Amino acid sequence: MRPSILKRTRSLLGASALALLVGIGGVSTAFVMTGQAANAQVQNAAQIIVPETVQPHAGFGDLVEAVKPAVVSILVEAEESAEQVQRRGGDFNFNFPDLPEGHPFQDFFNQFGNRGGPGAPGGAEREAPPPRQFMAAGSGFVISADGYIVTNNHVVENATKVTVVFDDGTEKVATIVGTDERTDLAVVKIEGENLPFVNFETEQSRVGDWVVAVGNPFGLGGTVTVGVISGQGRNIGGSNYGDFLQIDAAVNTGNSGGPAFNTKGEVVGVNTAIYSPNGGNVGIAFAIPAATVKGIVNQLIDSGTVTRGYLGVGIQDVSRDIADGVGLADAKGAIISNIAEDGPAGPAGIKSGDIVTAVDGDKIDDALDLSRTIAGKSPDSTVELTIWRDGAETKVSVKLGTLNEAAVAQNDEPAAPTPPAPLPAESSVGLSLVPNSDGNGGLLIQDVKPDSAAAEKGLAVGDAILEVNNTPVNSLEEFEAALDAVKAQGRNTALVKASRNGNDTFIGLPLSE
Repeated sequence: MRPSILKRTRSLLGASALALLVGIGGVSTAFVMTGQAANAQVQNAAQIIVPETVQPHAGFGDLVEAVKPAVVSILVEAEESAEQVQRRGGDFNFNFPDLPEGHPFQDFFNQFGNRGGPGAPGGAEREAPPPRQFMAAGSGFVISADGYIVTNNHVVENATKVTVVFDDGTEKVATIVGTDERTDLAVVKIEGENLPFVNFETEQSRVGDWVVAVGNPFGLGGTVTVGVISGQGRNIGGSNYGDFLQIDAAVNTGNSGGPAFNTKGEVVGVNTAIYSPNGGNVGIAFAIPAATVKGIVNQLIDSGTVTRGYLGVGIQDVSRDIADGVGLADAKGAIISNIAEDGPAGPAGIKSGDIVTAVDGDKIDDALDLSRTIAGKSPDSTVELTIWRDGAETKVSVKLGTLNEAAVAQNDEPAAPTPPAPLPAESSVGLSLVPNSDGNGGLLIQDVKPDSAAAEKGLAVGDAILEVNNTPVNSLEEFEAALDAVKAQGRNTALVKASRNGNDTFIGLPLSE
């Protein structure tokens, strides 16, 4: 069985679990141990101060006692639309045969209510399933005395009602202030004053530092687990954010949106996902780091939405072969594969094939780093890009636009593949090429030798070669001349710009001696 790379940890409550949790205020009384002390703290405390005497070897009891009143369970009543139910396969979708009247199997299929669509017995159109009502549980934490609470977007998405349950059993109905799908963060608000709250870390945590996770796994509420930060800057499947802390404190279903604390009682991250082959904890959990959470939460509280800077380029990582192909010493940065027509990059002079190595003097490691860095800048702000172009470093200033998530998603849709053209000619690198006949220029690959470097780098039949060494090529003669020019410069790797299904990409193509 293939392990699940990304399992978000909202807990969906079935009927039996729901009766247990909701019937007694969302938290089992067998696990509520704080009594009057907790009530007094909720009523009288504001910002939580953790004693400086907290030391890991002495246990974490003092820390947990201090922060626990600010950690909440979140119960969600939600509704999935008919379309969402169908996408999940939440309703039957039998393809009944078009049976003639009186067929012996007709009565058998009719017992299913004629749900098979136009081909079903009787010919009736299949009705869309009704919206599905469900309940879910997650975690969160209070960040202000007047009741702002941080959680995950996936905990409260589709919510029709959000209920916050404190550690002492107090329940309050919350309103959703704002959500951000890209980072999977959300802010909800409850009415109150002088509520206990926690702060984000003031100094960045390091790998190996202690973390204490508090949350609502499996609807139990107020559960504490301890571990260390196992890694930083993790990129996990299913996320377009990609800068997670990895922790080994036990995180399970229902921990989503809960905090991970350092030994000062400061929030270092928001628990969001786990790596698991079976749906349970295996010691690999992911949290959104506090530095990111603070910026997103402030925008959500101020305006209810998040705005991001927009450069208007397609980008990819710089591989070792690409770096060799352009004479770049380190395989770092992000190479520009295409320029959006309505984006700010083109008018500023950015070109396809440029490699961005720094933004405002801060080095860029890869494409994801550049994406996060630009998104973190304010729209209409001006940034200075350090660019590697034609074997030398240059700087370009760009005034950023505003990222439109819907437009980006639309631009990502691949174009229809181009049909092959006749009369291919074999190149010196194992590719059979013909002029591209779709009007976009370049050369279309008709065949790839299996043992060639081109095959090893992933070039395939139907791909188009657009440029070699940032020089457009529209004939086999231009292609070979561009390869010879690379060799004349003393390099044995050519930077090739290729296109597949309308998506441009760069590869470093090794050349034979």
